[in-house]
Amino acid sequence: MTPRPKGIAMRIANLAGRLVLLTGDGAVDVERASGQRFPADPHAVYARWTEFTAWAAGLRDLDAEAFDETGLRAPSPTPAQVFGVGLNYRDHAAESGLGLPESPAVFTKFPSCLTGPSGDIALTGSTVDWEVELVAVIGREARNVPAERGWDHVAGLTIGQDLSDRTVQLAGPAPQFSLGKSAPGFGPTGPWLVTPDEFADRDNLELGCAVNGESVQKGRTSDLIFPVPEIVARLSAILPLRPGDVIFTGTPSGVGMARSPQRFLAAGDELATTIEGIGSMRHRFTEPS
Repeated sequence: MTPRPKGIAMRIANLAGRLVLLTGDGAVDVERASGQRFPADPHAVYARWTEFTAWAAGLRDLDAEAFDETGLRAPSPTPAQVFGVGLNYRDHAAESGLGLPESPAVFTKFPSCLTGPSGDIALTGSTVDWEVELVAVIGREARNVPAERGWDHVAGLTIGQDLSDRTVQLAGPAPQFSLGKSAPGFGPTGPWLVTPDEFADRDNLELGCAVNGESVQKGRTSDLIFPVPEIVARLSAILPLRPGDVIFTGTPSGVGMARSPQRFLAAGDELATTIEGIGSMRHRFTEPS
């Protein structure tokens, strides 16, 4: 593998359960390329992120192999913690009929909901909604980190869908955000991780999703009320963020629950999700299992 040309993003991926680097020529298996210096486990790399990125930056003359993208899985498959941030775009807060939050509205997505960037997802009922989100993965432990150093603790960015069963989520007397957003497959991420330094403007990326080819959401991450480094600062002031932790940063307007009439995902629907500078995911929905 020749040195990366300037402006070509370094992508780190989970290919069939093995850590790989993706180049314009294909996939480089990290365990084999490093002489077993780094293990095949995609999650294990985050605990050695500084060492790993230094090694990857110096790679020369390694053969990349063609790969099948259907083998791609969640870039951080077994995080200790998965966070979601609600009402983090002004237009989404407005369509929800709620005021702007003074601090991040944080909830948990349980790690068992994570899945990869393609495949089938079983619905849990008739009110499952889409939410395109930029996802940040932590690369260095963060505790009481100021916002101006927040990006220093982010390994990279990927695409996410915060799929939500609105009936479960809003069942009273207190909302059940974590349960409504954590059914199997309700946290797809991928297709790979792109390091923050590879974006022309990591704070201003276009994101959107489409159902059966019809655009339903479009926004820019520059509209985040609490951008990525501020989220890192706010969370790390309360608890430690660990390498490999996953943060869903919020969704722009256009969710199905806020439409008139309301619209939700049905069996047979195909959801395509894209973020500028990262790529796309594609999922098909099936009847409840």
